[in-house]
Amino acid sequence: MSKLRLAFMGTPDFVVSPLRTLVKAGHEVVAVYSQPPRPAGRGQALQKSPVHLAAEELGIEVRTPKTLRDEAEQKKFAELQLDAAVVAGYGLLLPQAILDAPKLGCINIHVSLLPRWRGAAPVQHAMLAGDRETGTTIIKMGAGMDSGPILLQERVPMPTKVTGGELYHTLFDRGGGLAVDALAKLSAKTLVPTPQKESDVTLAPKLSRENGRIDWNKPAVEIEWQVRAMQPWPGCFFMLGEEQVKVLTAAVVAGSGTPGTLIDDQFTVACGHDALRLLKIQRSGKNTTDGASLLRGLRLSAGHRFL
Repeated sequence: MSKLRLAFMGTPDFVVSPLRTLVKAGHEVVAVYSQPPRPAGRGQALQKSPVHLAAEELGIEVRTPKTLRDEAEQKKFAELQLDAAVVAGYGLLLPQAILDAPKLGCINIHVSLLPRWRGAAPVQHAMLAGDRETGTTIIKMGAGMDSGPILLQERVPMPTKVTGGELYHTLFDRGGGLAVDALAKLSAKTLVPTPQKESDVTLAPKLSRENGRIDWNKPAVEIEWQVRAMQPWPGCFFMLGEEQVKVLTAAVVAGSGTPGTLIDDQFTVACGHDALRLLKIQRSGKNTTDGASLLRGLRLSAGHRFL
């Protein structure tokens, strides 16, 4: 495989793995683009992104522009004289001037089976929908959101015991190797891009906290998927009076009753179909505890109904 001159563009922790894979494969990553440092923690000190920190560890120049629409930034990017740019969870729109600058273009590691689940939260939406399989797709980037032609795609069964955060890590881990393969074939001109079928497009818009609200009228199995999909953010919750209570882990069990009604002393709640046992939960500002222990502390009994 020929050594390519690359830029990597990414921000969160789960895309550190593809960056390391590109470097390990022997490519020359001459610059890393990441979101600017942001205030974090109690002191609101500026904190570099996980990709930023990993790039510094690897001795790679880091650039953190607030926008790539500026002509000066586009010129700086073009002056890198790249063979390709690899984009994964970057968070900034790439203008056409950026897309056109590398010789082989810009490729994106997207953790869904495109054209299914285009958008900011593909993993969570696939889990919420109960998809039986998921995967990673490498596309040649174009002007539209996740709409470029497919270069490579790997399908895997949807795991049943992982959180959304864990699945992001798994799929991006695989995506690094897939990107290396795509770059080799692009360089050798042995890869034929496949246009996405627009009639098969589904969207995965950005999540809000409200996406984590439990609707007890839904089947318990769907709520259990929701609990896992929403970890670590925005989290899954129900209301206890005026207080939000987070559900961290839960299990589907046999049971019936009016949806939202407590049916035993193990914190099992009736749903639209079957019931959900709340295994680990967390009240606002409190430590995580098991559902049964919290229930004893609240002194609630079967028949209580949650919103």
